[in-house]
Amino acid sequence: MRKKTFAAAALLAAATMTLTACGSGDDSDKPVAVVSEETSHQAATVLDQPFEKPDLVLTDTHGKKYDLRQATAGRPTLIYFGYTHCPDVCPLTMNNLAVAKKALPKAEQDKLRVVFVTTDPGRDTPAELGKWLNGIDPQFIGLTGDFATIQAGARSLGIAIEPTKKDKNGKLVSVHGTQVVAFSPRTNQGYVVYGEDATVDDYTKDLPKIIKGQNP
Repeated sequence: MRKKTFAAAALLAAATMTLTACGSGDDSDKPVAVVSEETSHQAATVLDQPFEKPDLVLTDTHGKKYDLRQATAGRPTLIYFGYTHCPDVCPLTMNNLAVAKKALPKAEQDKLRVVFVTTDPGRDTPAELGKWLNGIDPQFIGLTGDFATIQAGARSLGIAIEPTKKDKNGKLVSVHGTQVVAFSPRTNQGYVVYGEDATVDDYTKDLPKIIKGQNP
């Protein structure tokens, strides 16, 4: 696996400035900042100071309250912030995770929690999230809720998101960071961050160790 050890505080400061407008088709697609030339092309960053798991209580695809910390405690967990109307990065990332997950033994698949938190709660209702995720992996968890709450949770992981807005062509887009954060089942802390360049092979190689709370 391509990896780099990095301090969480430094990653947080840089990553909050890195945004992607999924599928807007103009210059707003480009990140407004790059984490750094040294780390931006790495598939994963292993943090020497892990992130705390966000204290998020949102709504799942069944319309029920979902306490992220409580529901995923002691389980290997991957968290991604994105939206269902995204035509490129979001579905690619989730499908990569789904393919890699299927390579795990059944017992390990059942342990893993993959959580997709919408950055576009105005359109991503529980039903919409459920329909979209069922087409990728029915075990994936979709969460929606108040945008300010979601934004604060993402920011705590160094992931910046902005309210959904129209681009210059009048198309609604959600501008957001594209990191996947892996949380250890041992500590419940986010200790590995995957960038947009992470491939199916990267996840396939790393997930068996993440399941055990080991460094990939």
